[in-house]
Amino acid sequence: MLPHKFIMICAAVLGLSTCLCAQEQPKKPFLHPLFSDNMVLQREVKTPVWGWTTPGSEVTIELDGKTSTCKSGNDGKWMAELPPHKAGGPFVLKVSGPETVSRENVLLGDVWICSGQSNMEMGIGACMNAKEEAAAANYPDIRLFTVPKKIAFEPEVMLQPTQPSQAKWLVCGPDTVVADGWGGFSGAGYFFGRELYKAINVPVGLIHTSWGGTIAEAWTSEAGLQTMDDFKERLSAFQEQVAKIKQGNFDFAKEMGAWWTDNDPGSKGGWAKAEFDSTAWKDMEGMPQNWEKCGMPDFDGIAWYRKTVELPEAWANVEATLNLAMIDDRDTTFVNDVVVGGMDTWQSPRVYKLSKGTLKAGRNVIAIRMLDTGGGGGFHGDANSMNLSAEGQTAVSLAGTWQYKIAAALKDLKPAPQKLDNNPNQTTVLFNGMIAPLLPYAIKGAIWYQGESNAGQPMVYRRLLPTMIKDWRTRFGVGDFPFLIVQLANFMEVQNTPTQEGWALIRESQFVISRDIPNCGLASATDIGDTTDIHPKNKQEVGRRLALIARAKTYGEKIVFSGPVFKSMEVKGNEIILKFDNVGGGLTAEGDRLTGFAIAGADKNFVYADAKIVGDTVVVSAAGVTAPTMAYYGWANNPVCNLFNKEGLPAVPFRTNPE
Repeated sequence: MLPHKFIMICAAVLGLSTCLCAQEQPKKPFLHPLFSDNMVLQREVKTPVWGWTTPGSEVTIELDGKTSTCKSGNDGKWMAELPPHKAGGPFVLKVSGPETVSRENVLLGDVWICSGQSNMEMGIGACMNAKEEAAAANYPDIRLFTVPKKIAFEPEVMLQPTQPSQAKWLVCGPDTVVADGWGGFSGAGYFFGRELYKAINVPVGLIHTSWGGTIAEAWTSEAGLQTMDDFKERLSAFQEQVAKIKQGNFDFAKEMGAWWTDNDPGSKGGWAKAEFDSTAWKDMEGMPQNWEKCGMPDFDGIAWYRKTVELPEAWANVEATLNLAMIDDRDTTFVNDVVVGGMDTWQSPRVYKLSKGTLKAGRNVIAIRMLDTGGGGGFHGDANSMNLSAEGQTAVSLAGTWQYKIAAALKDLKPAPQKLDNNPNQTTVLFNGMIAPLLPYAIKGAIWYQGESNAGQPMVYRRLLPTMIKDWRTRFGVGDFPFLIVQLANFMEVQNTPTQEGWALIRESQFVISRDIPNCGLASATDIGDTTDIHPKNKQEVGRRLALIARAKTYGEKIVFSGPVFKSMEVKGNEIILKFDNVGGGLTAEGDRLTGFAIAGADKNFVYADAKIVGDTVVVSAAGVTAPTMAYYGWANNPVCNLFNKEGLPAVPFRTNPE
């Protein structure tokens, strides 16, 4: 998982069983909390309004002189529809039945879902120029709604706020935009809404529902995933485990131990033993290191680490503490063949107590068995957070070089048991807890910033995200609403090789999805990332680019909304001529020379290419490649590339020979 995941402390198995079997559900209210003061209702469509009351009761809703009446069902749920209404307000929504409630300051406008993982979650207060942006956020016709984080094993109907600013509509202002955790309301969402509001001049409602470090399958319903062979085994394992927990016969430690034995070559091969010969293992320098920074950006699965520490006689027979920074996701840690600790949460420092006799004078071997199930993995923290310490002794640093060995890729493993109630990276659980309670609130569209945690399986993602989009569109019931995707920003160390699959493949999948799925769009962020921070601060430009797409494709403005997109190629001698769509006012390069291109011949031995702009084309060639057959552009985790159109939008990375 990625280092930014925030999650509750792991529950004990008994507590987990209690949570699943007897969790108290909140009382269902007469009017769903989505319909609060300050709400935005979707203009120009029928607008469902719902709640719960005594079965068989008549309920009437009224707004701006228009009414609708319904009866509650046997389960007490009622749902009525307001007729289409043009943008405007403020209005009062009145609901009458066994109870009477009114909601004030209601606007009719356009409602957008803002969803994804941490780059959507990242608040305005964590973005570039945060203080100035918050102070200037005086937009009373923009309204904000934050969905509380919730893992659920079946679709829920209610929202359970954990902070006062959640699960109710807030008027956009300097205080409300920073009223929630990690910087407040979604920066990407707010900047999108701000730019959109300035352009269309109608009220904008933003519903923010995201969770850092999460995978797209968590945001997809069970029915949606059942249509994909990729997830049937995981769904089955998940459902089987939930059933065991509900029956009270799930022993996580026992199940996990059996899983390790069945799936891990290191457990079978004795890799934790002090006498094990690990001389053939590779070295990983600069520890603590996450996998993105050390040549394993797309690996999900099991890896082992070992380090030998020489200790003086004074360390023998003392109680000590082993500090291992933070590990992403799971670890089992051994010292001299003894299990000394293990955790199943990420973003949690590993601090393990070593009893007397664990350490000895001379050679001591620390071995760590690690499992990562999505996104990045490895260690996170600084050098000072990895050491051995004991009272009366000088701490021994464990930073620096460790040995490591990849044991097995996730795709080759059977699904591992999970501590379900605190793990958002399970199939369906965020759809159930954070999308289902919104249904069928009328919306205009959705923006989506996610993919980092699915980067290890880009081709599966190419099938998964369209499934999720189709699923959401069906369930919200407003047709094929616009779905706008942020293409992952540049991140990680710049590589010296001209091609590096990594995030290039997940970006390609995002582009293909946006191209092939009706009413989708792509905002590329490959020029506004950060080498060392997976959370780039320039969410203003992300929001602006998303708004450009919406203005053009949803609202019909005649504007340039995309950077250059590869169209076709032609080989002439030792040159490749590349043609593009979306050139806008023309192609241009930021800087002295055009960069980011690589070419190869039939041998597929790519080398960096010289590139020049000729009209609306780019001509590329390279010394030693006399018969080029293919070209790449921006094909790396952190591409150094600078082709734009004159409207300032970056070219979308591509390869001319997709497989």
